Amino acid sequence: MQAHTSSFPSMGLRVLSLGLALLTAAHFLRWNAPGQAAACATLGLAAALAPRLLPRPLALLLFAAGGVFWAHLGVEFALMRAAQNLPWLRLILIMGSVSLAFVAAAFSAARTRAGDDFGPLDGPAWTKTFAFVLVWGTLRVAQAKAPMPLLLGERFLPGSAPWWEVAFGLYAAWVTGGLLGPRGSMLRARIWALFSLVFFGQLFLGLAGWGIFLMTGALHLPIPALILAGPIYRGHGIFMLLLFGASILLVGPAWCSHLCYIGAWDHTMARLGPQRPRRLPAWAPKARMGILVLTILVPAVLRASGAATSTALLGAGLFGVGGVAVMVLASRRLGTMVHCTLWCPMGLVANLMGRLLPWRLRITTACTRCGRCLPTCRYNALSIQDLKKGRPGLPCSLCGDCVRACPHGAMEYAYLGLAPKTARLAFTCLAASLHAVFLAVARI
Repeated sequence: MQAHTSSFPSMGLRVLSLGLALLTAAHFLRWNAPGQAAACATLGLAAALAPRLLPRPLALLLFAAGGVFWAHLGVEFALMRAAQNLPWLRLILIMGSVSLAFVAAAFSAARTRAGDDFGPLDGPAWTKTFAFVLVWGTLRVAQAKAPMPLLLGERFLPGSAPWWEVAFGLYAAWVTGGLLGPRGSMLRARIWALFSLVFFGQLFLGLAGWGIFLMTGALHLPIPALILAGPIYRGHGIFMLLLFGASILLVGPAWCSHLCYIGAWDHTMARLGPQRPRRLPAWAPKARMGILVLTILVPAVLRASGAATSTALLGAGLFGVGGVAVMVLASRRLGTMVHCTLWCPMGLVANLMGRLLPWRLRITTACTRCGRCLPTCRYNALSIQDLKKGRPGLPCSLCGDCVRACPHGAMEYAYLGLAPKTARLAFTCLAASLHAVFLAVARI
């Protein structure tokens, strides 16, 4: 009992958090900033009703930021009133008290007892906090710099961007924690499918006449191969190619297992197939390279020959339909993601670029070759021979399913000189953050 009363009681800290958040929200409402007000209220409700949504480092950061904000606000308002020869002492005492309340909440959250609510101060908690900050900061900068509203909610509710930035930050923190947990593989499949659903849902609604769902109105076919083939044919429009390249630089070939809007379809089809994925034939790597070469040569020839856009679109459309057929007929039959590991040229580009980058999946000497990891890999990247070599095959997309499945801890993420646990935390943070950002702006 004594331990319970030595600091703010658990419920008291929750109530204090909610009160301070609502007070800050009221300040923003008074200054006609409903988006900021909604963001503050949401954080307060999360702290009061579901504090585990706020990892403890994030709670500490928010309390500290609140203290600084109200102290700065108090000084600024006091100087304004003093310049006008108006009373200012009462105002600074009030705002100073609010600032001190935030500081008190921060000290209380830092106590061990707060771990009952906000969780521990460990590696995963810091990782979830970094994911929140990355997503919030990225969306904040992108929304401020873009010539159009990037967030869909901002188009429907002007001024709501601050709330969306916080909401997607919290989502990224939650996803990060889930991917690090024992059910991470299932969560990855679900959030990946969610992203694809949102991506294509917004496209179809936009094509149906709701232009608000489209980013620019300049449409292109949502086929990954066109990320490369499109700019070659058009001679311009490399935004998607740059976005793809930036994603690869951050998480290597994990673009294929976390971010590709088509890959989720292939993953679903493969999971409907045999529980133990079958290996692709020996000629598959050569066929895959041939498709990549054609993806470069065909649009170049079409451009050089002055072929009509309709001809190029027809060819691209047929390639896309062929990809769907591969998923339904081959991936489902084999249990292997044939579209991603043979048909799609961008998968090979991601794999080849990934070999030039530091991210690796390493199989250590702790591996007993028990084979528990083999059924989890649907990218045709794991076999007994690969286990003997100590590394997965070229099609590995760093999905992490084998890492979670290995009972011996023999599968590890590696990045330069980082310890394996730290490398996994860093990779998961980046992958979850990119997913959340892509989901927030998933429009064509």
